[in-house]
Formats: sequence, structure tokens, C-alpha cells
Amino acid sequence: MLAKVVTASLIGLQVVKIDVEVDTANGLPAVNIVGLPDAAVKESRDRVRAAIDNSDMEFPMQRVTVNLAPADSRKEGTHFDLPIAMAVLLSTEQANGNPLKDTVIIGELSLDGTVMGVNGVLPMMLEMKARGYQRMILPWDNHQEAMLVEGIHCYFVTHLKELVTDLAKGIQFELTMGMKIDEEDQASLAEDFCEISGQDSLKRAMEIVAAGSHNLMMVGPPGSGKTMAARRLPGILPELGFEESMEVAAIYSAAGLLTKDVHSLKTRPFRAPHHTASAVSLTGGGRVPRPGEISLSHHGVLFLDELPEFDKRTLEILRQPLEDGHVTVSRSAGTFSFPARFMMIGAMNPCPCGYYGFDEKGQHCHCAPYQVQRYAHRISGPLMDRVDLFCEARRIEYEDLTTTKTAESSATIRKRVMKARAFQRERYGMENIKNAYLSPSQIKQYCQLESDAAKLMETAFDKMKLSARAYHRMMKVSRTIADMDLSEVIEEKHLAEALQFRTNQHFQRS
Repeated sequence: MLAKVVTASLIGLQVVKIDVEVDTANGLPAVNIVGLPDAAVKESRDRVRAAIDNSDMEFPMQRVTVNLAPADSRKEGTHFDLPIAMAVLLSTEQANGNPLKDTVIIGELSLDGTVMGVNGVLPMMLEMKARGYQRMILPWDNHQEAMLVEGIHCYFVTHLKELVTDLAKGIQFELTMGMKIDEEDQASLAEDFCEISGQDSLKRAMEIVAAGSHNLMMVGPPGSGKTMAARRLPGILPELGFEESMEVAAIYSAAGLLTKDVHSLKTRPFRAPHHTASAVSLTGGGRVPRPGEISLSHHGVLFLDELPEFDKRTLEILRQPLEDGHVTVSRSAGTFSFPARFMMIGAMNPCPCGYYGFDEKGQHCHCAPYQVQRYAHRISGPLMDRVDLFCEARRIEYEDLTTTKTAESSATIRKRVMKARAFQRERYGMENIKNAYLSPSQIKQYCQLESDAAKLMETAFDKMKLSARAYHRMMKVSRTIADMDLSEVIEEKHLAEALQFRTNQHFQRS
């Protein structure tokens, strides 16, 4: 007898509707799974057989053929266990199939029939909802994740026998309510900007970065507070909006990193891969690619500490995502696109020993000129051209550490950032447009320079020999600084400050 149930397949972040078809016929007992299954799916025949037998039901001693349609797309993962088991039980008339019409089934089976949670439930739910499916059967372990999606009737199952019993009695679905984000709810921050001594210029750069979603490069001697400042950046960023939160949650669900803490879905991601990270770990990889660090930083911060220590080929892959906001990965299984709209924060020493240009009070640079030059050239010019702001982190003095003056807290800085962001939204009329994302045509429309500022820009463009990309990024930073003053026109002082964060001896390429 033939039976069908509906499930979904997740490849990268692409979700495909899958029909699980099971046919039982007379013949020698055998189970064949077709439809390009991977090893985990092929092994499901043993898990399904044991789960059915241990749930006081009978696995058919016949020839069982399982087809995963469409047959020309690869299937991977353990979430096919439950739909295959239900199709087998329907084909042998051991379960009532009427309540399963137009119902999506997802879940992994233990040998005793327990239904276990799986990765990628959130993106699968969102896609199947978009396809018109309103009912789903999911593992109880994915309950909190599933409740983030609004308007789906879900049945959360813990055991295969429980599901079959409830199908016979009348299954009761639970309506998901969706995640409600309170804009005023801001968790207490363990790391605060008030803990950073001195470094007023670096704090100002961080505020500009937060207000306009820009990229930043920091240079300074060891122990000057570069890493401290970067780790405190999420504390002055606005919380994720609902759409942004769903995008980030879908990426983390596919990667198996989605936390059960609902408030964490409001906080912007902060990823800090080690400098030994490979190119694949940044872009996403594997036979069937999964999201990498730059996608896990989507709508958040990617912090690259000790930037020159990264492999040069690894750093070069950041060029295209920094421009386009997404990364495309091609493998034998297909071509996959992952979102990657992030703020890149880089930190580096000026030379291998760390003290070039900061020689004072007993600390001297012992590097030869060619060593300093070679160290700086580990970061290519095209990558540096994609950075919006450059900032020095000076050496911390004793007076900075012992002063009784209280520094500004992250909450105070965040209020100014929120005000600047609100000013941007009012001008653009769209929630997701930030100054850093403006296209050349939008720069002409929204980045209007006053007469004195226009003269200054002309002079700076010629003397600094800016590229077209660097010019556009300078205009975007100026636009953000003007927004922080609630000014519709970019004044000379706004452009002058942007130029200050563009000119630095440690970033000049000889």
C-alpha cells in the first residue's frame, strides 16, 4: 500500500518541500531509500525499524520502498526519521492518516521511539508557512524555537507511540504566537564602556560605527584597550528588529547554535574568530555548506583581532561580502547564498613587536623598517579601501587608570546612537537602510555638502588620492556624523571629523 507525508529539507539556508512516499509490497523483507539520501538518511531505516518495534507496533516484514521526492535534490539530516516512520505506519494502516493531510512532519527518532529535536526547524517553518502550510508536527525539544513563528498550528511530540495514539483519538494543535520584542527592554550589560580608561577618540569612533553600521580598523600598542572597546560595541547598538531577529535566528538554527534564551534573539551577534580560522570557516563550507562566521555575524559585529596574523587569502574573501552584504559559495552539491551584512571591526599592532610609532617611557620598537612594512602589507590595499574609519588607540597613562572622573556608560552612548538611527529612519522612511548601505545614487540624493564642506572634500580627494570607493565611504561617514548632530546638511565640521578618521600614519601604504 502507498502512503505519503510532507516534510522539508534544508540545504545551506535553502528549504525544499519534500514528499515522503512509502510503498509496502510482498517480497523478501528489505528497506530501500531512494531520492539522493545522504548517509544519515540511509541510516534512518534502522532507527525507524527499532523505534516502531519498541513502540508496540510492527514494522512490515515486506519489501519497503521509501522515495524522497523530488528525487533530483540531495537530502541530508536526521529529521526525516519521523516522517518516514509515519509513512510506514500509514502504509500498513497502523495509524490514522486523516489528521495528517497538509501537515508537515519533522523529527529525529531514538531507538526506543523518543522523538528528538533537530537543527534548522525555524527556517523550515518559515518557508513551509510561506508555501501555505498551516499545521506542523515537531519535536517537543524544538518547542521554544517553533513558538517564534506566528500563526502556525503545531503539535509537539515526545514519543512515536504518543503521536499514533493522539491521531486515533483526535490530535490537538497549539497555535504559535510569535516572538514579541519590547523595544524598551534592554538587558543589563556585563561589559560597559565606562570601564575603558581614556581613549576618547576610540570611543567616539565606536559611537560613529554604531550609529551608521560602518567598518572600523584600530591600531595601537599591546594593552591599549582595542579588544575591550570592540567587545563593548554590541552594548551601544540598537536591539534587533523583528525581521532582523528572524533572519539571524534562522541562520543560527541552521547552524545548530540557536539558544533557548528569547532575549538573546534581541541582541546583535558578536563573533570573534581566532586568527587561525580558515577561509571555509568564515564563508561557510562543508560538502553541503553551512553558514560561516560572516553569516553568523549578520546584522551584528565581526571582530577580527590581530588582523595581520590571519592568513592573507582568508582575509581577501571578505572583499565581496563587505560590498554586497551576502556571500555565495559554490560546491558540487550546488550554489548557496548566505546573508552577510555585518560590521567588520579589525584590531592590529603597528608592527610585530607592537610599539612602532608609540615609542615612549621605556618602550621602544625593535623592528627593522622592512619588518614594519611587510607586517602592514599583510593586509591588502583593496581590503583597507573597504574600511570606513581608522583609529589609533594610544598608550594608556597612569593618570587614566587612577582618575576619579566617571566615564560615559554604554547606556548613555546608546541613547545618542538610537537618536541618530531614528533620524536616519525618518529621512529614508525604511527601517533596514543604514548609512553604510547607501548606494551611489542614494549618496547623491541624501549626502548634500554645504559649500565649505564641498571645497574641503575637493581638496582632500586630490591630496589623499582617494578612490571612488573611498570617496563614497567618506561621504557615508560624514552623513552619520551629521545625523548625530541631527543635521540634514553635511557641514564642514562633519566632513573634517570624517577626514580625521581617514588619515593616519599607521595606515598609509608606502
